[in-house]
Amino acid sequence: MSTIPKNKSETVAHRPGRASNIGVWILQVVLAAIVAGGGISKLAGDPVMVDMFADIGAGQWLRYLVGALEVSGGVGVLIPALAGLASLGLAALLTGAVITDQFVLDQSPWLALALLVVATVIARARWSRTEAVVGTLLRR
Repeated sequence: MSTIPKNKSETVAHRPGRASNIGVWILQVVLAAIVAGGGISKLAGDPVMVDMFADIGAGQWLRYLVGALEVSGGVGVLIPALAGLASLGLAALLTGAVITDQFVLDQSPWLALALLVVATVIARARWSRTEAVVGTLLRR
């Protein structure tokens, strides 16, 4: 069985175009900058972040954990082989942020929700790469 496409339209239908790839890269850079920036402020002990995590009531260890996860995810989103996995991890983290903003802190969850949507779009756009990485890890 041949895997060569019969015509040019089949190739285009299965592969994202250059413009969409550039668009996803722009989303990745924006997401990385915002999330990693927030993570750095958490790790640096920004008084606003210290107060916010005190209001959450789980302890400052959570601030360090979330900050480290945000910095790691922000860096991971910029590494092509890890972009899909990192965006999935950030989507999980941002889901927690939306819930915390809405129900614990009584503040607007819109920024976290918008970033969650962006992370989900990136995860979907980079899904084939994510499958390849996970498949390679499972074969080892």
